[in-house]
Formats: sequence, C-alpha cells, structure tokens
Amino acid sequence: MYYSSDKALLDTAVPFLLGGIEAGEPTVVSLGERKTALLRERLGDLDGLVYQGGGAVYARPAVAIRAYRDLLTGFVAEGAAQIRVIGEIPPEGLGATWDWWARYEATVNVAYREFPLWSMCIYDTRSTPAHVLDDVARTHPRRAGPGGDHRPNPDYVGAAGFLSAPRVVEPDPVEATPPLVDVTGVAPSAARRALLGVNSAGVGQDDFEDFLVAVSEVVTNAIEHGAPPVRMRCWATDGRLVVTVTDRGPGPADPFAGLLPAAKAPNGGLGLWLAHQLCNHVVFGRNQEGDFVVRLTAGRPPV
Repeated sequence: MYYSSDKALLDTAVPFLLGGIEAGEPTVVSLGERKTALLRERLGDLDGLVYQGGGAVYARPAVAIRAYRDLLTGFVAEGAAQIRVIGEIPPEGLGATWDWWARYEATVNVAYREFPLWSMCIYDTRSTPAHVLDDVARTHPRRAGPGGDHRPNPDYVGAAGFLSAPRVVEPDPVEATPPLVDVTGVAPSAARRALLGVNSAGVGQDDFEDFLVAVSEVVTNAIEHGAPPVRMRCWATDGRLVVTVTDRGPGPADPFAGLLPAAKAPNGGLGLWLAHQLCNHVVFGRNQEGDFVVRLTAGRPPV
C-alpha cells in the first residue's frame, strides 16, 4: 500500500484492520512509533489487535522472517483460520541496505505461504526512493487502496523471478582503501585467526564473535561450492567491520539463499542463512570483475 498523507494511510489501514477484528482474526500492527500512535488513536486497544514495535521485528530480514513464522505458528496453534498483519520496513532499511530488504519483500511470498495470512506492507511515497518503489511494485502481487479495495499488481514478477535476476554488487566505499587483511586460498579456521587482530573498529565483543562465525561459514561455502581462487579481504572503520569473500563459482542456485534455510538443512546449506542472522548487512552477487562475492558487515551498517 502506497500513501502520501496520514489520512491516506488511515483510509486504507483502518478498514483492513477492522475487518480482521470484526471477523475475530488475530490482527497485528508492526509499524514505527508514530504510525502506531496514529492507529492506536483511531482504533484504541481492541480485542484481537496486537501492537508490536516494528523496529525490533525488522532488525534483519532473516530475523524478521523467523520472528513472523514463530508468531504465525502460535496463532495457528491457537486455532486461527485467518491472520492479518500490517507492517513496514524501518526508514534506515530504505537506504544502503535496501538490497537485502528487497530480497525479503520477495521472499515472504514464499516464506509465509503455508499460513492463512493477509499481509499489507506500507510505503510512504513522500520519503521512499524511486528505485525502492520500483522494487516494491515488482515484489507485491496486489496493491491495496482506501476502503478495503485491493487489486492485482501488473508489475509483480514473482518471488523467484525477482530473486533470480542478476545482481551486481557495487563496492562499499571502504573498499577504496587498502584492506587490513587480504588472503587467498584460506581455510575457514585461518580466516577466523586472520580476523582476530583487526577488531579495532569498536564492534562489540558478542557481535564480533558472531561475525567470525558468519565469515567462517561463507568461506566454507566458497571452498565447498565455489571455484578457486577463494579470496578474503577485511576493512575496519569506526564502529564497523567489512569482509568480502570472492570466488570464481556460479553462486547459489537457490533464489532464497540466505533468507530461508536450504532444503538440505539441517545437514548442510545453512551457511548464508546463518550469516544473514548474525551480520548487520549481507549482500551477494557479481562484482565488477565478474567474481561471485559475498560482503558481510558487522557493527554499524553502511549509510
């Protein structure tokens, strides 16, 4: 749902939410603080209406998918035959990290399809960049309007169609500087050791240990599923660590890699999924040299 004023938001969101309440359906609001306050002022605290802060839910795409699946599973276990959710990507997700949120928006069409869910994603056209709105149009099968109106979206390309499109990974600005670590043909254990001496970026210890696990998983993937040479580089800035892992392989065949566990999990295929759980930003695709690259960020996300 696109909106350009508080009135437009309420004209579309309120009928959607009231329809769920009147039908006795679990109805969830996962929005930012200001928009939650708007809806609470209009609707109050009705039975069956759940207000949950969107910021915690939308910390990372893979975390959001896991959290929603847990939430929906609980509603179904309690007997829900239909569930409604209205949510939004936080403003910071519409900037430099939009690439993995765009993949999230495509993936949820598959991630939640086993549940009786009607979900409405909202976007403020006054502040959402044009390229984001373009991706939104291609990842949502329907468009909602005032008074309960919704109709098929002709721009929708399907989850697999969107996710399978070639992606060029543009360099992070920090990559213009010499890396602190630059190793080729490194084993996962050696990759971890190489990073132990570069935690000068002010990244918290827990986040740094998570980052080591994520890098190890990605290096393992490159060795087992990619093609040599496997190269790992690391940069550090204030409050931020960036690692790239490149190889000459084709990259994952699974379009949902990273956001959903692979079909062969738990006996394999969890490397990118774990990295998406543990890092503040993960992007993968082809770099400008044609190599397959995974870039992982710990600490402060890119801006």
